[in-house]
This record gives sequence, structure tokens and C-alpha cells, in this order.
Amino acid sequence: MPLFTDGAAAPAACPLSCAEVEARLRLHRLPEIGSARLRKLLDAFGDALSALAAPASAWRALGMPMVSSDARHHPQICTGASAAMLWLERPGQSLLMWDQPGYPALLAEIPDPPALLFVAGNTDALEHPQLAIVGSRRASRPGLDTAAAFARSLARIGFTITSGLALGVDGAAHKAALEAGGVTIGVLGTGLEKLYPQRHRQIAADMSAQGSAVISELPLDAGPNAGNFPRRNRIISGLSLGVLVVEASIASGSLITARLAAEQGREVFAIPGSIHHPGAKGCHQLIRDGAQLVESIEHILQALRGWQHLPPDAGAETGAPAAAGHPLVDLLVACPHTSEGLAGASGQSLAEVLATLTQLEMDGRVTCEAGRWFARSG
Repeated sequence: MPLFTDGAAAPAACPLSCAEVEARLRLHRLPEIGSARLRKLLDAFGDALSALAAPASAWRALGMPMVSSDARHHPQICTGASAAMLWLERPGQSLLMWDQPGYPALLAEIPDPPALLFVAGNTDALEHPQLAIVGSRRASRPGLDTAAAFARSLARIGFTITSGLALGVDGAAHKAALEAGGVTIGVLGTGLEKLYPQRHRQIAADMSAQGSAVISELPLDAGPNAGNFPRRNRIISGLSLGVLVVEASIASGSLITARLAAEQGREVFAIPGSIHHPGAKGCHQLIRDGAQLVESIEHILQALRGWQHLPPDAGAETGAPAAAGHPLVDLLVACPHTSEGLAGASGQSLAEVLATLTQLEMDGRVTCEAGRWFARSG
């Protein structure tokens, strides 16, 4: 459905005029105007054009900051909105608004839904059943493999994989979903034209070109700001039926996403790890707080069976995505080991273990980091 028409501004839930869209983009760029205040202005004045034309006294009566009112006609605000209108003219670039058709239904239910969402890619992807996969930016090799394995399996049965396009677990999940021929959504903590981290520019480009999407509620030219990343987490969880935390320390931002998911009535899943691994402590805390312990895709599907509109293949029986099928790999799935530790745990001689590990490493099933062996999945 078109975003706007060439005629006069239309009522809510109808296509908007170009002038009204640009006026909303101007409001959106104002300092100290978040989604809640933007919606309050539209409710009070009926549309963005009227809000921009209203006297400063009317803005003060609504409790709007003076800096917001004073900046309404600033050249930078107007230029930024005009640049966004030009951005929207390019193929595959869209703007979704909370009171217009096409806005994600689940996201609209959260307490503070984004008033505007910039989308690069396929807007239909936001209507598919989604599962968020999040975790540490400095994840271990096994953590990355686990994130990829779950993303791959979930994507293959029809779930859209949603994450924050960050380094570590996020990037592994996005990439695996694409490789599986699935759909994935990246929610940025920057504007779409200031993508961060830059290392993920190619993944983002692949997502936009291959039926997936990269989205942000921030103005297109908004750069990295530490305060924006926790706020974008509410969008990741709000879009999704549930959030799977793969690996996270106690201080990880992934725990913010999990908390928001619980507050939004979404399912929270966590993958346990070794008690000696700092990256497992956040997941263990979530499990103590009531998150569902996950060892396989089936655990997720069982928890979601009460939801409507699951993908048609979501009822298929699935095993653990990292099923090993080899005694040494089984030991490594449970916990990383040194070569000597594997020899002791398996009852084999060190020479036998080393020979087997060499073959498993050549097969891509295990990897060695800092003297310890890890299982690889996928």
C-alpha cells in the first residue's frame, strides 16, 4: 500500500500526503522529541502540518520542551527531512508509521512503539513470525556456532530471525539465516545511513537485497550513541514471539532485551553453558529468573505452540541443532576441554585423542583456541 498520496492529508490509517510525511519527518528530527511526544503532538493537533504551524504557547501547554518548539523551523531540521524524502524515492526504501497500514502488529502492542520505522529491504518481512537471537559481542567460537545453528534451523522452518546486527552472536545469527535461504531482520541503534558496526555493511546489504530487511527508528543520519542501543532492544523483542539468549555475561545488553521481552509478554529462552565460562553467567541468571532452558529447537516450539500464525513447518519435530554424534564431540558440546582433559574424560590415550581431534578439526567439527578444544555446529 502506498505511503502517501499527492492530495491533501488523509485521516489516520489512510495514505498520507507528501507534505504530511515530510512534516512528520521534521517532528521526528526535533531534539527531545521521542515517539511518545510525537504521538502526543499528532493527537493534540490532528496532523503534523498543524503541529508545526501551532504557536509555541500551544506546545508549552502540552509540556513540550522549549528546545523542541524553537527548532521546528531550523534549516538543519528542514534539510534533514527533505533528504529523508529523497531517500524514500529509491527502490526498496520505505517508512512505516504506527498509525498507518503495514506497521508490524506485534510491535504496535508494546508500551512505547516507534512512531516511525525506516526500512531498507522487504517490509513484508516484518509481518512474518519472528524469533530474536541475541548474545555477546565477544562470543566464544562455540557460542557463535550455536547461534548460527539455531538461526539456521529456525529459518528453515519459516521463522524470521531478528537481531541487532552487532558483532558476535547477532552477526552469526543474521548470516546463518541468509545462508539457509531464510529471512532475517536487523534492528539498528543508528540511522540506516550511519550503519554500525561498519564491518557488517556487506551483511546489511545482503539482507536488503535478498528479501530481508534492516530497520531503524532513528533519523537516517543518526550516528552511534550509547543511549540508543538499549532503546532499540525494545524493538527487537517487540517484533518477536520470543527472545533466545545464546551467550551473555551478567553485564550484557542481551539481558536488557530479555527483560524487555518478559515485560512485553514475550517468551524468553536461554542456552546454558559451563559454570566456568563467564559468557554463560548471564544465561544462567535468566534461567534462575524464569527463562526457559533451551537445548534444542523443539524446546522453543513447545513453548510457542499457543501462539497463532506460526510458520507452517514449525510443528515439525526437530532435534538439537548441534547434534554431535561422536563421543569426543559430545564431550565438547557439554564443555570445552584441553587435549589432556579429553583423554581423561573419554578414557582414551592422549595419542588416540590427538589423532581423532586432528581428523575432527579437518572435518570442521571441532576447533582449538588457546589450548582448549570446542565443538563446532552446523
